[in-house]
Amino acid sequence: MNTAAPCAQAQPRAFLRHLFDVAVARALPAHCLPPHVPAPPRGRTLVLGAGKAAGAMVHALEAAWPATAPLGGLVVTRYGHTPPRPPGVPARVEIAQAAHPVPDAAGEQAARRLLALTEGLTADDLVICLISGGGSALLTLPADGLTLADKQRINRELLASGAGIHEMNALRKHLSRIKGGRLAAACGPAQILTLAISDVPGDDLSVIASGPTVADQSTCGDALTIARRHGIALPPAVAAALQSGALETPKPGDALFKRHRVELIATPQQSLQAAAEAARAAGIAAHVLSDEIEGESRDVGRLHAALARAVARGTGAFNPPCVLLSGGETTVTLAAPPAGGPPGRGGRAGEFCLGLAQALQGEPGVWGLAADTDGIDGVEDNAGALVAPDTLTRAADAGLGLADHIARHDAYGFFHALDDLVITGPTHTNVNDFRAILVV
Repeated sequence: MNTAAPCAQAQPRAFLRHLFDVAVARALPAHCLPPHVPAPPRGRTLVLGAGKAAGAMVHALEAAWPATAPLGGLVVTRYGHTPPRPPGVPARVEIAQAAHPVPDAAGEQAARRLLALTEGLTADDLVICLISGGGSALLTLPADGLTLADKQRINRELLASGAGIHEMNALRKHLSRIKGGRLAAACGPAQILTLAISDVPGDDLSVIASGPTVADQSTCGDALTIARRHGIALPPAVAAALQSGALETPKPGDALFKRHRVELIATPQQSLQAAAEAARAAGIAAHVLSDEIEGESRDVGRLHAALARAVARGTGAFNPPCVLLSGGETTVTLAAPPAGGPPGRGGRAGEFCLGLAQALQGEPGVWGLAADTDGIDGVEDNAGALVAPDTLTRAADAGLGLADHIARHDAYGFFHALDDLVITGPTHTNVNDFRAILVV
């Protein structure tokens, strides 16, 4: 993105939104995928994949693929997350749509069809797997003994439990017939190239979309422990299968991975660095704290507030004006609404902003933005929210009780009333949480 940044001091909100847009642009498939497109093989090329960026990844691949070389396949993305097809690029790979974050019948049907396409592959064939965040829910094929209804319930309980993404996907892999390296096993003798956009802390390839083409180091025992730790009930037959190891996934060192190559085409760190460079080009010092921050969203917000307050008061590790950047994947542990009140709406980014606003207490000269780089915070229509020095004052004037909204996990209601939601629509990529705290 070459657009000049707005002045941070005069337009702090616009400046923060600019940094978010730069971070997203760095991870768009049209930008980052073409350099990784391989030469066509002697045999056929089959494209498979899943994730929120799958539609855009297909378009980028189709545009870069030789017109005379065969190409076909199927990917599945979230409803409404397929961008318009680039002019002059013919459709060669089917794009199916399904539900996220809780899987639906369309996702299960797409997974069955996708797996069936691997039949008859030979050593002369190439499978290009396009993988991005969200694929765990979109590529749903329950293990023996599980129904789709079981998977839906387990997903809902995991999402509400506060479990981290590594734990969630370790369990998901062992309850699937396609995740945890099983798709690679189905491709048999074919060469496999996985092009992945990372949305997980640490860029663990086996965790991105639950690693359908990547060897899995977690075990059936790990999956059982995770389910018990978070109170996830499993059907007795499935629990017994995990106990016996019958649902074990392919492991590192298995021969099936010898013809498999994985390339990360976009990562959270790359996007944070792009935002940092944009800030520095505008004359604002930028500090990338980490791209691997996890934890309860509101608590992470309070931690960022403490760092920003120290900077603003001249006692921190950095000098103002500056922007503090971070990424990762926080969690929200849902509890029943207090006193039987209505449940709130919102996602991780909004929850982070509630904690940030509460801890900043209107600190002068500090603004914050947190948003999910896929454009959707949880299941709402916003990517995230903004916090300003006058957030609490405006909330009080509007009769909004911050403590009540925090108790009900109602970030959407709070920031919507203040007109401080960040709304982008689907971005067609996903490198997870983006947070920027500006101190001037």
